[in-house]
Amino acid sequence: MNSNAVLGDYSLEDYAAYMLSIGESAYRAKQLFQGISQGIAIEEMSNLPKAVRAQIKEDFFAPPVIVETYPSKDGSSKFLYRLHDGNLIEGVYMPHVYGVSLCISTQVGCRMRCAFCASGIDGLARNLTPGEMLGQITAANKLTAATVTNIVLMGSGEPLDNFENVVRFLTLVTDESGLNISRRNISLSTCGLPECIRELADSNTGVTLSISLHATTDEIRRELMPIAQKYTIRQVTDAARYYFEKTGRRIVYEYTLLKGKNMHYLDAKRLRDLTKGYAAHVNLIMLNPVAGKDLRGCTKQEAEQFLKRLQDFGISATLRKSMGSDVAGACGQLRRKMLQNEDF
Repeated sequence: MNSNAVLGDYSLEDYAAYMLSIGESAYRAKQLFQGISQGIAIEEMSNLPKAVRAQIKEDFFAPPVIVETYPSKDGSSKFLYRLHDGNLIEGVYMPHVYGVSLCISTQVGCRMRCAFCASGIDGLARNLTPGEMLGQITAANKLTAATVTNIVLMGSGEPLDNFENVVRFLTLVTDESGLNISRRNISLSTCGLPECIRELADSNTGVTLSISLHATTDEIRRELMPIAQKYTIRQVTDAARYYFEKTGRRIVYEYTLLKGKNMHYLDAKRLRDLTKGYAAHVNLIMLNPVAGKDLRGCTKQEAEQFLKRLQDFGISATLRKSMGSDVAGACGQLRRKMLQNEDF
């Protein structure tokens, strides 16, 4: 096993091999795996012998812990997590009538530097391990005494830029012996890496794919998203079509509304053409202002007018309900705020 492993990085079978390697019976692995899935700290796993717990603490880093909670007036909460090396990440806890959703991070920071996102302002610090992604969920479950039923990989980081760890996480989080979260209840949001989208389709994870589109012309998209310097909209949507054909899952296009950039009548027409011929949905997003970013959002009325225009074109579309804006709910905002606070 990796000497830098975080508790939660491995499968039940892997932990069985680990137990045998330290002279313990393989059945101890199930006790450990269940404890990890319940967010129980190693020192609290009383069903494991004290010597085994001490060995595990020596061999594995601790999973993330929630160090601050910021409740929003809309019922959601922003969580600030501290990792074993002192790095900070964040997540958004969103209770709904149909269950509890948790938006998790996949990287510490991000190197994509999208114009409307705070995650990439300070660049990428490092990738998260599968156990650090899993640990965000178990920590939220333990703190709230509720059960997260839906996961959104849309916090800090670009999931497909951490491909291997994210795919392993998806295997672990859907494991029937662990959290057993349905693949259909998991959404992965990407800025659009065509090769990785195709590889994800071939990996049979079966999660919902959300693509940050935000523009209908390559010229505007290049202004908003540096990744568009490398990939055209057509390359991204062709990969999305492949994902749909391979998995049968509807593609969701995230579209942040920016006045003077992407809300023209022609943008609606181009969205119609980009979503034609396969199951696709456009999720309109009101801009959550980010300090230091010179972008203009729109009014609720303007957003609803653009939504109606899309629907008149026969496009499946909704206006996303924004949550957590009063507690720095947008990706990366809270982490950056805390990094700038010398007293934290």
